[in-house]
Amino acid sequence: MARKGDEGHWKERLPAERAYKRRAGAVAPSVEQDRAAGGRSRRSVALSGGRFARASITLRLYKRTRRIRAYLRWSQNGKTEERYVCEVERDSRRENLVEAWRQAWAQGFLAEEPLPPESTASSPEVRASMRGNRGKDTEPELALRKLLYQRGLRYRVNAQPLAEIRRKADVVFLADRVAVFVDGCFWHGCPEHYRPSTRNAEFWREKIEGNKARDAETTEQLVAAGWTVIRIWEHEDPAAAADKVGHVITRLRLDAATTATAST
Repeated sequence: MARKGDEGHWKERLPAERAYKRRAGAVAPSVEQDRAAGGRSRRSVALSGGRFARASITLRLYKRTRRIRAYLRWSQNGKTEERYVCEVERDSRRENLVEAWRQAWAQGFLAEEPLPPESTASSPEVRASMRGNRGKDTEPELALRKLLYQRGLRYRVNAQPLAEIRRKADVVFLADRVAVFVDGCFWHGCPEHYRPSTRNAEFWREKIEGNKARDAETTEQLVAAGWTVIRIWEHEDPAAAADKVGHVITRLRLDAATTATAST
């Protein structure tokens, strides 16, 4: 990053677009904000009456001063509220969002949302992960499906690859015999991001271990039946995940075409 006095400091020229603009194929906005803030629960603004609103950070370029300013935004009573946080000078949008969230916390603009009494989670972060990754059509799934569709790939959603295996995959290419699973970090025990709950610890340990064993069994059964299984963690970049799936589909179709040509 350029420092004061260096040639090319942002006072002398506009910052690169990558420092404030969202790039094509990036993760969903809410996922981007969650990651930068350090978790969904870290994005809460306290309202009156013990209520909370989910906030986001907006980066704006002011061309006259050649500066990027960060603003905290949230909705209250149907109206968008906004608060200036700070100027940011990092080289990437991700770094600038992280810095803006850090400053918002330091200035007391945000608040930790308390857990409801009935919650079995050990922290707001664990609860958000548990709630956000239960069913189908999660944000990571939707982002992946959108990119696959843009690449001209057609698929079935939330379908059983095989009738005799009563388990559904998130994206299924029937003709190519490819099953894609988008696994949530909490429910499937991600080695990078899974944080075990300290409430009812034994119950949750058995639950997650059972899910992992079920995942392994499903993969093994599908592979034995001649399917290709692709597992993607929810934290993976959607564009990279779509590339991974696309490469597998392309390879399988080329192999099939080569085999068909050789047999004629």
